[in-house]
Order: sequence, then C-alpha cells, then structure tokens
Amino acid sequence: MSRGFGVAAGLEPDVATPLAARCAELGVAVMALDRHDPKEINGHIERLGIERDRLWLGVGAGFSKRPLTVMSQALHDLREQVPGVRLVLAAMGPKMSNLAGSAYDGVFFNWMTPEFATSARLNVEWGAGDVPRDPPPVFGYVRVAVGEGARERLAKEESFYRNLHDGYRNHFERLGAPEGTVGVAAADRDEAQLLLAQYTALDVTVVRALASATVEAMSAVAEASTP
Repeated sequence: MSRGFGVAAGLEPDVATPLAARCAELGVAVMALDRHDPKEINGHIERLGIERDRLWLGVGAGFSKRPLTVMSQALHDLREQVPGVRLVLAAMGPKMSNLAGSAYDGVFFNWMTPEFATSARLNVEWGAGDVPRDPPPVFGYVRVAVGEGARERLAKEESFYRNLHDGYRNHFERLGAPEGTVGVAAADRDEAQLLLAQYTALDVTVVRALASATVEAMSAVAEASTP
C-alpha cells in the first residue's frame, strides 16, 4: 500500500507550488465532468506539460442528476479526447464501483471507513469479474487532521459533505458511521500512522489534508502522514 497527498481546489499558488514540489510523487486530483469537459481537460494537460504516462486522471460525475449514466457514456470521449492517460473513476456506491471495475483504469473512493472500503472493493472486483479482467487499482481519499483541534476540523469537513447533494446523503446513510468519525483525527504522527494503516483495502491511500492554507500547516500533515 502506498500513499498520495490531496488538497482542496483553489489553494493559493504561493502555497500550492512549494507544497507540490514537496509532494511531487504524491499529488492527486479529481475533476468533475459537470464542470470540465474532456477537451478542456486535455488542454490543461498540454498547457501544463504534464507527462501523460505518469498521469492518473481522476474523473467524477459532480452534481450530475444521472451520475452512473454520465460516467458510463463519458468513457469513450475521455479515451478519445484525453489520450495516453489512465482514467480513475470516482465512486462511492456499488453500481459506480462495478463500472470502475469493469471499464476504468482505476477507482477512487471517498468518505469511507476502513471497513466500508473493504466491502466497496468487492464491488470493484465483481465488476471486473463480469468482463472478465484483473481488477484495477483502488485509490481512496482519507481526510486527515493532526494536532490541536483535529477532531473539530474533521467534523466540520464531514458535516459539509453529508448534505452536499443526494449522492453524498445516500452514501453517508449507507455508511452508517457516527458524524465526525469518517477519516483520521490524530493527536500526532504516531496516531496518524496507526489510523491510516487500517485502510488495508486501498492500494493507494490519498491523504486529504485538513489544515489551514499555509505551507507550514499543510506540510505538517504531509509529514505526519508519510509512511
């Protein structure tokens, strides 16, 4: 199991640039197709000079009313208009996980407990078995807060997502976990490492840092989360 590092979109360049340099081997992002079309995504890759053979491109349905249909139909255009990259489908529910297993190059979980991630991985494997093919790798965001106020930061972030739209509401209902407990709230590095190690169902655990938007605070979470 390896780890990546993720931050919220919109981080200021003077924070994002040194942080990206620090975590060059770990950076991850997911783009919602209700806001970014494949041609636009390809343009960003060209403009930034990203090496396509290194890129795992995460894509999701965003606020689409029929997310499963959108992501099933989008795959052809993505393959055609964003060539040479590996496509990772953002999935929480069983049907989207099945789709990822059967057709995408990877799957990206979000807001899961270690136990739920284990059961969700089975849905990916069942989707792959229907083709059949080998199951793709499983990535997953794990929100991580470290130090003073960690529990409050995790609870605040989770509270926002629990009512963001029906997809999240349905997911948290299936999850059945108490509010403020989905992720890692740790006093220090040792506790963070212990809690992150429980996500054994993930091939790549992507640490989503919950910290103030400064290089120092973000780097501290990165340091505490690095194996």
